[in-house]
Amino acid sequence: MAENPFFASSSLPYQLPPFEEIREEHYLPAFERGMAEHLAEVDAIANSTEDPTFDNTIAALERSGQILNRTATVFFSIAASDSTDGIMAIETEVSPKLTKHSDEVRLNRALWERVKRVATEDAEEAWLLEKYRDDFIRAGADLGEQEQARLRELNEELSRLSTEFSQNLLKASTEEALVVDDAKELDGFDEAKIESIRKDGKYVLPLLNFTNQPGLAQLTNRETRRRLYTLSVERARPNLELAVRMATLRAERAALLGFPSHAAYTVADQTAKTVDAVEEMLGQLVGPAVRNAKKEAEALAEQAGFAIEPWDWSFYAEKVREARYDFDADAMRPYFELNRVFKDGVFHAATQLYGVTFTERPDLKGYHADVTVFEVFNEDGSALGLFLLDPYARPTKRGGAWMNNLVDQSYLFGDKPVVMNNLNITKPASGPTLLTYDEVNTAFHEFGHALHGLFSEARYPRVSGTNVPRDFVEYPSQVNEMWTTWPEILANYAKHHESGEPMPAELVEKMRAAEKFNQGFMTVEYLAATLLDWAWHKLAAGESVEDAEAFEAAALEAAQIAFPLVRPRYRTNYFAHIFSGGYSAGYYSYIWSEVLDAESVEWFKENGGLKRENGDHFRKELLSRGGGMDPLTAFRNFRGRDPRIEPLLKRRGLD
Repeated sequence: MAENPFFASSSLPYQLPPFEEIREEHYLPAFERGMAEHLAEVDAIANSTEDPTFDNTIAALERSGQILNRTATVFFSIAASDSTDGIMAIETEVSPKLTKHSDEVRLNRALWERVKRVATEDAEEAWLLEKYRDDFIRAGADLGEQEQARLRELNEELSRLSTEFSQNLLKASTEEALVVDDAKELDGFDEAKIESIRKDGKYVLPLLNFTNQPGLAQLTNRETRRRLYTLSVERARPNLELAVRMATLRAERAALLGFPSHAAYTVADQTAKTVDAVEEMLGQLVGPAVRNAKKEAEALAEQAGFAIEPWDWSFYAEKVREARYDFDADAMRPYFELNRVFKDGVFHAATQLYGVTFTERPDLKGYHADVTVFEVFNEDGSALGLFLLDPYARPTKRGGAWMNNLVDQSYLFGDKPVVMNNLNITKPASGPTLLTYDEVNTAFHEFGHALHGLFSEARYPRVSGTNVPRDFVEYPSQVNEMWTTWPEILANYAKHHESGEPMPAELVEKMRAAEKFNQGFMTVEYLAATLLDWAWHKLAAGESVEDAEAFEAAALEAAQIAFPLVRPRYRTNYFAHIFSGGYSAGYYSYIWSEVLDAESVEWFKENGGLKRENGDHFRKELLSRGGGMDPLTAFRNFRGRDPRIEPLLKRRGLD
C-alpha cells in the first residue's frame, strides 16, 4: 500500500493529518509497518557498537517510531471522536498488539543496559534521561525472565479489557438511552431540545458520561427523571465484571513491580509521590463536604415539600437557587451562542492575556464536518500552531470533553503543535447553538489544555506540552476557567443571540451570588468517585472481590462519603476515566490540581488580573515548560511559594 497516507509525513500545513485521504483500511497496515520499523530502530540503538551517548541513545529513541506515532495518534483520536464498527474492530485487534509492542521496547535488556550507561551535563537532557530510566524501571526492565513474562501477559489482558470496557460504555450511551413516546413527558426541555432528540416517532435522550444527567435539572415529570437517573446508574452492567478483573490484575502487576498496590505504583510517578499525601489532602475535604451536602439536602426537601430522591436533587437545586438568589440558569442560555463564546470569549481571553490571535482555515479539513480548523499566531505574527474544535455530541463520540495533541511541539523535529478540543454539546436541529453555563465553563477549561500544548517550548516530544504528571495536567486548564466570568471577557461574549444586547448586569450578579450554592453536592459527588477509584486501586495482590456493587458500597461507607442522595459522579460500571481512560488511581488529580489552580487565581487577582505581563509570566514560567522540569518547581517559579490548601477550601465554601 504505497499510497498509505501514514507512510510519509503529511504535506499539509503544520503536518495536519490528511483526514480526507485516510480510510479505515489504512490503519492496520500502518500499525504493522510502524511497529516493525520501530522495533528495527530500537534494536539498532540497543545493539550499537558505539559508546552510549545521549544523542545516539535517548535522542535516537525520541526520533524512532514515526510511522507508528502518526498512525496511533490519528487512530485513537478517531476512536474517541468518531468511532464506527470498523474502528472498534480495529481497536480490539490492535490494542493488545500495541501493549505487546511497548513491552518489547521497555523490556529490551540490551537497550536498558545502554540507557543506564548514558551520561550528560545538560540539565534538560539530564531531566529527560531520568524520565526514560524511570519509564524502564516502572515497566519492569529490572525483573527476571519469569516475572517479565507474567508482566507481558498482564499488560496484554489489561489492554484488551480496557478496550472492551470503553466499547461497552459507548454502546450503552445509545442502546440504553431514555426513550419516551410522548413529548409531554419531556416537559421542561425547550422545543429545540425536544426536536433534536426526536427519532422515528419517539424521543431518544442518550446517556452522557456522568451519574447526574443534565436533563435532571430541567425535566418537570418526576417519573421521567426517575427513569433517566435509573438508566444512568445501571448502564453497562457487563463492565462490573471487567472492573473487578482489571483491578485484580493491576494489583498483581503492582506487586510484581515492588509496590503494595496499584495506587502506590501510580502515585509514585506523580507530584503527590505517596499514598499518604493523597489521603491527607482528601481527608481534609470529606467532612466539610458531607456536612454542606446534608444542609443543602434539607433546603431541597423544604422546597420540594417531600423527602427527595437522588433524581430530584438537580431539579430542586435549581428551584432553591432561583428562590434564594432569584437566579434561573436557563435565562443565561440565550447569551451563550457557541461561535461567539469561542471567538469573543475563549479566543478573546487568550488574545488579551497572551497576545495570540486565531484565523479560521476553511481550506484545512478535520475528520468530521463538525470540525473547524484555526491557525494560531503569536503577537508578532509568527506562526504558533493549529487548533481544531469539535464541539458537538454524536453517537460515534465518547462522552465528556477532552483535548488531544495531533502533532507534539518539539525542537528536535522542528514541529509546531496541532491540538484539538472535543466537547459534547447537543447539536440543534436548526438555529443557533446555545450553551449552558457549565458548557461554557467546560469550553474555557478544555482550551486551557490547548494553550498548554500550543505554548510548549520543549526540545523533545517526550516532555512536550501536556506530557506532565496526571495530577498536574488539569491545573493549567482549571486556571483558564477563571476567565469565563471575568467581567471584561464576559461582557465581550455574553450577548443575546438575537438582539446582540449584553447579558444584564443583574443576571451576572445573581449568577456570582449563586455560584457557591450546591458546592456540597458537587464536592461530595466528586470525592465519592475519587475515593471509589482509590478503593479499587488500593487492593493488594491476592485480594478478591466477589460483588462489585457490594465492594463499591462498602468502600464509600469506609471513606465516610456514603450519602444516599449523592452517588459518585461515576459509578464503577461507567467509570471510564479509571478503567479505560488512563486515570486509574489518578482521579484525585482534579482536586489536587485545583489546589494549585486556586492559588494561581489568587495570584492573578493580586496582580491585576487580565494583564499581558501576567499572561507572559504564566506562559514563560509554567505553560511553556511542559514536562521538561519538575512541575512543582515550575509552579514555585510562577507563584513564588509552595501551594497551600486554604484558597481551595475558601473557593468551595468548605472553610
